[in-house]
Amino acid sequence: MLMGRMNMRTIITLLVILVVEGCYWERGVSTTVTYDHKALVIDGKRRILQSGSIHYPRATPDMWPGIISKAKEGGLDVIESYVFWNYHEPVRGQYYFEGRFDLVRFVKTVHEAGLYVHLRIGPYACAEWNYGGFPVWLHFIPGIKFRTSNELFKREMKRFLKKVVNLMKDENLFASQGGPIILAQVENEYGNVEDAYGVGGKLYVKWAAETAVSLNTTVPWVMCAQKDAPDPIINTCNGFYCDGFTPNSPSKPAMWTENYPGWFLAFGYPIPYRPVEDVAFAVARFFEKGGTFQNYYMYFGGTNFGRTAGGPLIATSYDYDAPLDEYGFIRQPKWGHLRDLHIAIKHCEDYLVEADPSRVSLGMNLEAHVYYKTSNDCAAFLANYDSKVDANVTFKGNSYFLPAWSVSILPDCKNVVFNTAKVVSQKTLDDVSFVRNTITRKSSLASSAWDWYKERVGIWGSDSFTASGLLEQINTTKDASDFLWYTTSVNVDEKIERHHKNVVVLSIASLGHAALVFVNKRPVGFGYGNHDDASFVLKKKISLNPGNNTLDVLSMIVGLQNYGPWFDIQGAGVNSVVLSGLKNAKENLSSKRWNYQVGLEGESLGLYKVNLQNSSLWKKGNALPTNQSLIWYKGTFLAPDGKGPVSVDLSSMGKGQAWVNGRSIGRYWPAYHSPSTGCTDNCDYRGSYNAWKCLKKCGQPTQTLYHIPRHWLHAGENILVLHEEIGGDPSKISLVTRTGQEICASLSEADLPPSDTWNPKVGFSSEVPQVRLTCDQGWHIASIRFASFGTPEGDCGAYMQGSCHANVTSIYQQACVGKQQCSVPVFAANLGDPCPGVLKRVAVQALCSV
Repeated sequence: MLMGRMNMRTIITLLVILVVEGCYWERGVSTTVTYDHKALVIDGKRRILQSGSIHYPRATPDMWPGIISKAKEGGLDVIESYVFWNYHEPVRGQYYFEGRFDLVRFVKTVHEAGLYVHLRIGPYACAEWNYGGFPVWLHFIPGIKFRTSNELFKREMKRFLKKVVNLMKDENLFASQGGPIILAQVENEYGNVEDAYGVGGKLYVKWAAETAVSLNTTVPWVMCAQKDAPDPIINTCNGFYCDGFTPNSPSKPAMWTENYPGWFLAFGYPIPYRPVEDVAFAVARFFEKGGTFQNYYMYFGGTNFGRTAGGPLIATSYDYDAPLDEYGFIRQPKWGHLRDLHIAIKHCEDYLVEADPSRVSLGMNLEAHVYYKTSNDCAAFLANYDSKVDANVTFKGNSYFLPAWSVSILPDCKNVVFNTAKVVSQKTLDDVSFVRNTITRKSSLASSAWDWYKERVGIWGSDSFTASGLLEQINTTKDASDFLWYTTSVNVDEKIERHHKNVVVLSIASLGHAALVFVNKRPVGFGYGNHDDASFVLKKKISLNPGNNTLDVLSMIVGLQNYGPWFDIQGAGVNSVVLSGLKNAKENLSSKRWNYQVGLEGESLGLYKVNLQNSSLWKKGNALPTNQSLIWYKGTFLAPDGKGPVSVDLSSMGKGQAWVNGRSIGRYWPAYHSPSTGCTDNCDYRGSYNAWKCLKKCGQPTQTLYHIPRHWLHAGENILVLHEEIGGDPSKISLVTRTGQEICASLSEADLPPSDTWNPKVGFSSEVPQVRLTCDQGWHIASIRFASFGTPEGDCGAYMQGSCHANVTSIYQQACVGKQQCSVPVFAANLGDPCPGVLKRVAVQALCSV
């Protein structure tokens, strides 16, 4: 009997152990995250961490795994994302965490890939996101003031912070619970604007820090760009360069939360880009001088679907010249060169976390930073930070060549495994191969003609209202729509004007962002601002009829302000209307009574919705109205073959918004061209970078291709709806899908072997450089377009044979065709030697296809 009881107890004990261990296994292994002056400490080990920003709502859930996988392959350890309050709580107390905004699913997807998460809860995000991520309803709480020591604001902010933290805890997503979240952020770049808030700002910073810590996430909190971040909050650096950054306490590590590999795009501006040599230089300098955590903002930028883009005038594409482009394709050589850099820095990790660097001067604008384990065991960074002059330096008895504005990494203080200015990774042509399918009546993809609906000018609904004077737009619309109608009448006395021309000057001033003006229901002008100054004045000569005339102004928002002190109270809309020349005097119409209508009639009708596809509201006919303002268009198309993303080319359109199968793919504005000057074809990476240094596509539309996620398309007919505001021609619209990609590589015999072939015990496994060609996931190398070993000339897409040439096409065909990736050593014994004694290089161009 006793034995039976003992057996029963043993069985129960074993069951308990199994249940506990099973729960523990399901939750994952608990991880402890702390920090010291050197680095983040994960389970007692200091870590060198590479991170990249990927914002979950700027892609679709079906895209997340592929993007995250490519980020991991690119050498990242951490994925960083903001949390977007305005879409998670669109109405106070009503939460939304579904679809693109399924934060839990996103964090779990990162976890499944084996990466960590830095969750920037904020809840202020900036991020070129509408209203900086704040819900607009917050603005209408009486007495509230954002981002200062205001009890109403602090109450709401704490409530949302707690909501997100508890959501993560409930899903066991913090590191201590076995989850991937190792860092959290409260507030965002507040130090840039803190002075504008006075004493209230300083009190707010202290409160925000205390509130964050009180939530007991069990992981460190950071505040970026916040010099006065109170302990234990880590203050971090944001900028193009952070090698000069020092934390505000000797107990905190040097962390870089925003390193910009490019810059965001705004309508009416050229496209900014940042050479990868400079990005790599900035990263290497940061780690050279003691940094241990670095994040690319953005690693994948994605798309501002719907009305999520901030303002003013942030474009729909948030590509950011990031290592992964807007569609999730690898951007070369940026992705590959940074991957090689991450590998080189990882080779030095044991040294970087062990000791503080010793600086050694190597000459004017030349220096080394050495990390010692022992006097004979070290890693080193050799830097030439001169923006023009190359140099030869001597370090520890050996000679090294350092190009201007470059860093060489020596994981054993002897052998260079990487130099930031020597790009050996493959390149990708910008003008990739496309298949275009026109959506017109004659298109094989269109099953019907374009339909249209003409928007009514001025007041259209029973919910219009009247007020004296000109109302500020955001307070009036509450961001329910981009649009607000201002309508009034102008009476011309027939007796007075009988013998005079009724031509007057109409002057309309607006706080922003754009406006269409109609006199007697006919369009007479269109005015708009720009990202740096959204305000504008529109002056037009107009003709008035004797008697009563109508004046209708459609004011347009293009993204609510997202940055700056007190940005939440910056206004928009018409603020002055003056007529000059009527009765030989100026007549100020600003204080008149105006009729107001929020939104458009087509919005109210829901013309973009799928269930209205066959509505009688849509008109049909042989004469498609084009180049007209305020008109809706609807066309149908079949999805292009393949699995990749799709774009719609809207270069023939003016300004508006587009929907595919009822989902908004964003605002478009191809009619707004960038200035014709200021661009450079070959931007010199040497010297400090800023957002205006390297620009392309001057004098062209800012954006013409608009992303349609493949997941939003289905078999059979798909519906494209456009609301065109200023005039365009939908018959010239086409669909674009990527069917091929040209990739190139060009290496010299003197280039370094790949950094991943370095072994600290034996050095490089081979001293020979390698041409590596890799197609994106799901593609393969279909053909070799060019392959020459000797002295080839030209660049990717325009290679030519040089005076010394060996045709090595057959070698690359045999090694590469049919494969996703291949590697061929740059070695005369392998490739032939057409000109002995001459330093030779190989140039290869290949086509990737599905």
